Amino acid sequence: MFSGIVEGAATVTDLRHDRDNLHITLRCDFTEELHIDQSVAHNGVCLTVVSLNPDNTYTVTAIRETLDRSNLGELKVGDLVNVERSMKIDGRLDGHIVQGHVDTTAVCTDVEDADGSTYFTFRYDFEPALAAKGYVTVEKGSVTVNGVSLTVCDSERDQFRVAIIPYTFEHTNFCRIQKGTKVNLEFDIVGKYIARITSLA
Repeated sequence: MFSGIVEGAATVTDLRHDRDNLHITLRCDFTEELHIDQSVAHNGVCLTVVSLNPDNTYTVTAIRETLDRSNLGELKVGDLVNVERSMKIDGRLDGHIVQGHVDTTAVCTDVEDADGSTYFTFRYDFEPALAAKGYVTVEKGSVTVNGVSLTVCDSERDQFRVAIIPYTFEHTNFCRIQKGTKVNLEFDIVGKYIARITSLA
């Protein structure tokens, strides 16, 4: 489980395909603190550390389903990936409950300067059946974009907007998001549970 409070942006140093799997090697500020089998969210996708390398990098593996549901399959060497280690049980939940299970992707359709912060607009494919299961955004609700816990504004049927403060812009890969960039979305798990309970009532 994660909180959506990204610890930093890791740099992709190597990509290796192995049949349907993709081995992703990265370097980040806390590489030396990692251990094998540890869960780390990458752009919001929970992946397991499978190796620690002599050059102070680590490797995780993404399977076909993960690549189909997320933007990890489009990574290139040099790209920045938002990373967060799993929550400590005795820690504060500063963001919201994030599972690290990406639901779908969205595309950035607009980037707007807001005189100190930056507004990003994202559009995703709206599917009524999934919306009925809670795969939607709501005004002032929570959504995870590339692993970052954010508050929704201007929620519409198939798009929403978020405001990014300078610190988040500078310390995550939001600094590289522009029109046309694909991002990972995880909708709020609480909303999914409410939708499920309502459908069974």
